[in-house]
Amino acid sequence: MDLGMQDKAVLITGGVQGIGLEVARELAHAGARLMLADVNVSAGQAAVAELGARTQVSFVEVDLTQPQSVQAMVEATMKTYGRIDGFVNCAAILDDKTFEESSPADWKRMLDVCLLGPMYCLHALLPIMKTQQSGRIVCFSSDSARGGQARLSYYAAAKAGVTALIKSIAQEMGPSGITANIVSPGATNTPLRMKREEAMRAQMGEEKYQRRVQTVQKMYPLRRIGEPGDIAPMVAFLLSDRAAWMTGQVVSINGGFTMV
Repeated sequence: MDLGMQDKAVLITGGVQGIGLEVARELAHAGARLMLADVNVSAGQAAVAELGARTQVSFVEVDLTQPQSVQAMVEATMKTYGRIDGFVNCAAILDDKTFEESSPADWKRMLDVCLLGPMYCLHALLPIMKTQQSGRIVCFSSDSARGGQARLSYYAAAKAGVTALIKSIAQEMGPSGITANIVSPGATNTPLRMKREEAMRAQMGEEKYQRRVQTVQKMYPLRRIGEPGDIAPMVAFLLSDRAAWMTGQVVSINGGFTMV
């Protein structure tokens, strides 16, 4: 299906690994021009080297917790492409603690990256899209934000905030031709998740960990954990004109784990 993404300029935060990189690959295949933004410079350079053979792609280093850095990212994108047709926020961090074990410093770090980061980005981007009278926004939440999840309490809280933010922006920006939607994955084999899993394996021991893996997989009707490639096609669709009448929606891609 032709998504009409040829030469569209898309900014992706967290775009150099995991779901973000898979989204970039999907969009490169569709002909979009890409600005990948991340704190990881070496991974950014590798992503540009990989995708540069398919499409025009650039990388900008960004610290989403700093408004000045976010503004510089947006300015670099405008200098490179002259417009921003789509924005995808994939950047995130993850912890593995009960709320009781966590500290205010943990909460602040999580909120700075996972909630304030998208807010800084959107505050800088929206005037540009409003001037264009067009734009597509896709931000990532999590099914933990919809149903809660033990050991992910403040991550879930931050992602619930993103969902409320995007729904509100969708209402405000609709008259300007801007759509804003949420993709809410279930457990997906990203570097963030695999790092968390390896810590669990070391703590639990191999036998107990493997029993846990089997138990978790049985909670999914499709009997497997997601892969970044399961998520990326929906993001590309939401960025395209095919989704022009879709805004303020939460799309769960989760192998049937939750059915809300």
